[in-house]
Amino acid sequence: MDENLLVEKVTKEVISFLGREGAVRTEAASSCAVLNGQPCNDCGLCVTNRRDVVDRMIANGLARISAHPGIGEVERQIASMIDHTLLKATATEEQIRQLCREAAEYGFASVCINPAWVELCAKLLRRSEVKVCTVIGFPLGANTSRTKAFEARNAIENGAAEVDMVMNIGAMKSGRSDWVLKDIQAVVRASRPNILVKVIIETCYLTDEEKVKACELSKQAGADFVKTSTGFGTGGATAADVALMRKVVGTALGVKASGGVRDFDDAQTMMKAGASRLGASASLKIIRAKDVKSDY
Repeated sequence: MDENLLVEKVTKEVISFLGREGAVRTEAASSCAVLNGQPCNDCGLCVTNRRDVVDRMIANGLARISAHPGIGEVERQIASMIDHTLLKATATEEQIRQLCREAAEYGFASVCINPAWVELCAKLLRRSEVKVCTVIGFPLGANTSRTKAFEARNAIENGAAEVDMVMNIGAMKSGRSDWVLKDIQAVVRASRPNILVKVIIETCYLTDEEKVKACELSKQAGADFVKTSTGFGTGGATAADVALMRKVVGTALGVKASGGVRDFDDAQTMMKAGASRLGASASLKIIRAKDVKSDY
């Protein structure tokens, strides 16, 4: 059935069943769920995510639409910089679905998940502005460049809009800049022209000199971001590393702080040091801070 006719049908049936007064607080989410062919998750965000549906429901006689109160502007600004992350090997389908619901509700930049979940997340988030981000060569970076390129292409075919690849750390520690460069280039080429590429340099294993070189090679290879950590190494993001990375890449690349960003204070510290994106599994705790300020 045509979507316009379906909206009209659903709206009229609700009013007919409840009466106009009883239908005053009917959720727009219910009709969106009918259109999507999936159960409503009761997020209350249809007024922002499906304005077309809401407008047609009102035109067809609905008196009022209820909506989720949402979060403040400052919190939403911070949320838009966070990759809402779940990379544990034990992550279940329900946990991945919950991650997507939270990302859509709070307006996170993306969900960052393992490649096996990309197709599901792309389907769940198709009507939202939340991107699907996945990891490549994760978490060791020791796969061949050809394998990483294939993994990136496969993830993109399944709906990934961003890929976070792990640099060949062993090659960097061996002084093989040529190898590191070609490794990054392989993923960048596989991801062009529309997919964002972040290079995880795993700072906990590198000297400052190696961190600088890794950032320079990422820039040379055409990557879009450099990222501190996988979260699976011996340490995560530090303000000093973020500041160093920002100094090297300037404004040409983004800098993503990931690993150990557990609350708003951590997030604020990383942003002040130069991070333009945060990777966190504690995303909700970060944006729900009661004393959130916009002085970063």
